[in-house]
Order: sequence, then C-alpha cells, then structure tokens
Amino acid sequence: MAQRILVTSALPYANGPIHIGHLVEYVQTDIYVRFLRSSGKDVVYFCADDTHGTPIEINAAKQGLKPEEFIGRWYDAHQADFRDFGVSVDYFHSTNSPENKHYAELIYGKLKEHGDIEKREIEQAYCETDKRFLPDRFIKGTCPNCKATEQYGDACEKCGKAYAPTDLIEPKCALCGTPPVRRNSSHLFFKLSRHADFLQQTLRREGFINPGLATQLQGFFEKGLADWDISRDGPYFGFSIPGETDKYFYVWLDAPIGYIATTEKWAQTTGKAKSALDFWSEGSDARIIHFIGKDIVYFHALFWPAVLKVAGLKQPDAIKAHGHLTVNGEKMSKSRGTLIPARSYLEHLDPSYLRYFYAANLGPGVEDLDLSLKDFRLRVNGELVNNIGNLANRSLSMLAGAALDKRLAPATKEGPGRALVEAALARVPEVREAYEKLEYRNAIRVITEISQSANGFLQTAAPWVKVKTDPEAARADLSDAAEVAYLLGALLTPVIPRVTEKLFAQLNAPPLTFEALATARYPLLDRARPVGTPEPLMPRLEEERVNAILGGAAPAAEPAPETKKGGKAEKKAAEPKPAEAKAPEAKPAEAEPGEIEITDFAKVVLKVGHILSAERVPKADKLLKLTVDLGEGQPRTICSGIAEAFQPEQVQGRKVVVVANLKPRMLRGIESRGMILTAGSGGKNLSLLDPGDMPPGSEVK
Repeated sequence: MAQRILVTSALPYANGPIHIGHLVEYVQTDIYVRFLRSSGKDVVYFCADDTHGTPIEINAAKQGLKPEEFIGRWYDAHQADFRDFGVSVDYFHSTNSPENKHYAELIYGKLKEHGDIEKREIEQAYCETDKRFLPDRFIKGTCPNCKATEQYGDACEKCGKAYAPTDLIEPKCALCGTPPVRRNSSHLFFKLSRHADFLQQTLRREGFINPGLATQLQGFFEKGLADWDISRDGPYFGFSIPGETDKYFYVWLDAPIGYIATTEKWAQTTGKAKSALDFWSEGSDARIIHFIGKDIVYFHALFWPAVLKVAGLKQPDAIKAHGHLTVNGEKMSKSRGTLIPARSYLEHLDPSYLRYFYAANLGPGVEDLDLSLKDFRLRVNGELVNNIGNLANRSLSMLAGAALDKRLAPATKEGPGRALVEAALARVPEVREAYEKLEYRNAIRVITEISQSANGFLQTAAPWVKVKTDPEAARADLSDAAEVAYLLGALLTPVIPRVTEKLFAQLNAPPLTFEALATARYPLLDRARPVGTPEPLMPRLEEERVNAILGGAAPAAEPAPETKKGGKAEKKAAEPKPAEAKAPEAKPAEAEPGEIEITDFAKVVLKVGHILSAERVPKADKLLKLTVDLGEGQPRTICSGIAEAFQPEQVQGRKVVVVANLKPRMLRGIESRGMILTAGSGGKNLSLLDPGDMPPGSEVK
C-alpha cells in the first residue's frame, strides 16, 4: 500500500479576511499538494479556521454578534477565497467544533495523566472597568527596555525586546484606557521543560525543519526551556477546561489540535478513513507535513511535538516554513494600502498571475518575498504571457487555420522537431525534483527555458513561410511545438491549473500528469486527434490594472503624515524629499537638438522585437546581451544598456521596439545589431516601450 501523506497549512484566524500575505503559504502548499496528486501519491490536504481567543470575543461584541455568528461569517468568506484562488483543500473545518473539543479534552487528559500539568499562581493585569484579566495584546504601556510608548504587553515593536505584561511602564487597558491593577490567578502549565532532550533530538532529525530555524530555536534551550501556560481566565471564547472553574484552553493549545479534528471530520464525512487516528496514532505509517510561516515556528516545532509525544500521538515528519511578504519593498500595512485582501485582488486580476509570480520566486528557505508590482507585471508578461502563452497560441493558431484544418502531423522518426520534444522530456526530472524540494523558482526557470527553446525552434523553422509552399512540413513543425506546449501544461498544472485546463482543451487532449510523464515517450499527443479551438491563454497585465489592487494608490507612495488639529486627525502635505525639491537644471540652449525634417525621421526603421533570451555581459555593469526575434528568419544579437534597471529574467519573453536599421557596432567584443527603445532618465529609471501584442517584425510608426 502506498504511503499516505497528510499536508496542512496554518489555520487562518477567524477575525479578518485572507490577504495576499496569507496566500503565499496557501499557494505554496497547494502547489506541493497538486504536484503530489499529479504524481499519483495518496495525499490529503486539510485546513480550518482558528476561532478562539479574546480578540474574537471582543470584536464579535463590538458588532453586536455572538462569537459563533462572527466566526461563521469569516468561515464562509475564507472558504470562498480558498476556492477562488484555486487552493484545493480536501476539507476545511473549524476549531470551534465538537471534533476539536473531543480531541482537546482527550489530549489534555493524557497530559494530566502523565503528570505534565501543574497548577500555579501567577500575577496578571486586571481591568476593573471591563472586569477581565488582560492578555498580552489587551494591555499597552511604555517599553521597559527602550522606553517606546504605546507598546503591547508581550514585545516591543521598536526594539524587539520580549517581556511580561507586568513589566510595562505605566500600563493601561487597550480597551478602555484605564490603568489596570494586579491580581493573582491560578493557571495551568504544561511542563515543556521536561521534554528538552526529546525536542533537541527532534530538531536534529533530518528533514524535520530548516537547519537555520533549528539553530535559532536553540536560544530557547540556552536560557532554559520555559513551561507553557495553557489556560486563560474567563470571559474567553473557547473550550472550558474539564474539572476547572472559569478556566479555558488557551487558543494555542486547541488550534493545532484542529489539524487532528479536521482529519476526523473528513474521515466521518467521506468514509475514506476509520478516524483521525489512521493518520495520527503513534504507529501510523502516514507522513505528516505542516506548512507554516516563520513567525509561528516556536509553537509548531517545540510545543506541538512535545504535546503529541506525551499524548501518545504521531509527531509531524516535516515542518516547511516560509518568509513574510512585502509589497514594493515595504512591510504590509493598512495605512500604506499594501495589506491587500484576497477579495480586493480578485476584483481586478486573475489569481493565476499571482500564483505564477509566487512560484517563480519561492524556494525552500525562510527569506521574505517581495511583491514589487513592477516586477510582478514584467515577469508575468515576459514569461507567462509572451513566452509560454505565445508558444501555445502561435502553434495552435496556425494548426487551426484553414490551410492545416486542425490536423496534427504523424510523428517524425528523426529531425529537429522530434529532438526538441525529446530534449524537453529529458528535463522533466529537473522539474520533478524542484517541486519535491519546494524549489518552485527552479521549476519555473526550467519550464521557461523549455518554452524558449520551442519558440526558438519555431523562429528558425518559420512554418508561417513554409505553409505557403510546403504545408505538410509546416504541419510537422507546428505539431512538435504543440507537443512541447502539452508538456508545459503538465509541468505548470500545480502552479496555474485553470490556465493549463484551458490549454488541454485547446489541444483537445486529456490532462497530462507527472505520473504519466514517468514513462512518457515521443509523441505525447494522439496525432490522429484534431486540435481544438485556440485562443490566448491569458491577456497581458496592464500597469493600471495591477496598481488598482492597491486601491488606486501609487505603488511606492509614502502615506502623508498626520497632525492633530481641533481634536481630529488631518492630513498634512508631505514635504518633498531633498532630491525632489530641487528643480532640474535646464540644458544649455546649444545642447538641445534642432528641428528635423520628416524625411530625416523616415530614415529610422522601427520594428517590433521579441526578446528570446537575455544574459549579462561579463565585466559590463550596464549591458545585457539580448537575442531578439525581428521576424527575419534568424534572430539578432543586440547589446542594450538596461542592466541597471532590469534583471535578464525580467526582459526575457518581452515585446520591445527596436531601431532595426542602426549600423552594427562592437560592444565588449559583441556585434550589436540594433537598439532597444526605452523611456526614462537612465540607470535604474528606465522603462521599455511596449508595442503590445503585434507579431515580431511589425513596423512601428
């Protein structure tokens, strides 16, 4: 029997919308799960809403709702966001469920039975106005370390120092602003300190966690692993602790148990397992993988394995952590307009664009990922639209034309077309390994290189010329290009499944899987079956549409500072930066070019070019060596001084405007035949002129 694999994403908190930062994790997980399914693995993917805690209780009250009603609204919204972004969970549940209550009480009973629960008196901040103990995030004051004001009760956002809520200077209740008093309360602690040796062994286990994160976690052991307070005082929205009065399980106890509860609910609903214990019992042969953000590693790599061990349950086999998302180089922020809800994105753009961009930038490490809206647009247009989409559309459009009547050519015994397909098939193991190791950016790199090779093959074969004199030769070339498009569909299905579904329909071919590719040989397509009706797979991303996801704000605009006037916050015009305040000096009159005649301008031949490949020129910081298709049969080499503004992968696949009749010149030992037109002052401030979707060689007037 094949090994079963259970994959989870961290549970979204039912206190607000899914945003594009959350989607880094859900897309990363979904790509992995879709790859496993395509490879024929027995895999299930679970997630749920995290529903308990003081913030939910208070925010529900502010809206005049019961907590159950409040979380119910977010439950529906979160599922809709998952569905519309193509996040293919097998079951989405809630921690406020009978299954979660059952397993939380069961696990707590096991911890207590093994002597790992201890009751202690602790001192806490208490608000006499609101009649409640104040958790970390419901008390504010001055940082005891750097003296920054308006800091929460767990850590300072200015200096990063962690502390107890009772350490704050001049504390106040975050709800009503009154100073709290201190009161003692009995709390229940899980004796995490007893399991330090086991946790050290777990962190050293090969493949369990990123080695860098394992090293960071050593800091908790060096200062002595602290026991874990698993209880909270009422009022609190959560599960009451059996045998205790007005005590509730801390949200971080029952939240990860939600993974088990969701497994249980799925088993009961589908009948595909007897119970959650088919996966979570200590002797289970299932493989359990958690995808999480680097900010919650502490809970998943220390508390969770120790709790599972004491409870006699299976610990996770691997924890895959990722970094945070920034937007235009800035931390996501409501005030900057960069905390973008998933639903706001969907109002303007297809989710496949964002899924592709995330995949093109994600690796297995925990480095942060930046959503530069400019890079996003250029990369999606250059790789997904102009390269991969262009290959599919140009080959299928000609095959579907009147001259070729949607018919594919018989497979060839030899020749450059067959060699092209076989070379592409030879690279499938690279893509497979990249997905397995979460090196999605490497998978995308190989995929775009395969597509570039096929576009180069078509450019050399020029079937649009052959179709007039030798239509069968043109049909053969286009059929082999369609083979590569079919293969690319299989390789990209984990990333952009809705786009590849359209591609398979246009090829009139069944979906191609990684499992089938393990033994696939040329030809991949049934050559006796006609192709379908082609159309562009995706439109180009336009700058205006991309910027619209910020709500109309300029992508890199700074928020105007606020001042207090008349008791109300008013916007104050931002002072210009020094570099902006100084007007540019006018050029001397003699430096201005004189007027020219129309006959002078007519000497310049401007054409649409398609950049097939790009690379840096050694020892030349400003130059990129470009291979550009101008519709001439053979592409040209053009050296362009745009390397400070663009990485090679950003321009690869782009359409540009080229001065086609410029006299060739030698640059760094390379003959450059043409010039790429740009706009801007130079250096990093350059934009490529976009001729739209015109074919290479089209005249620009």
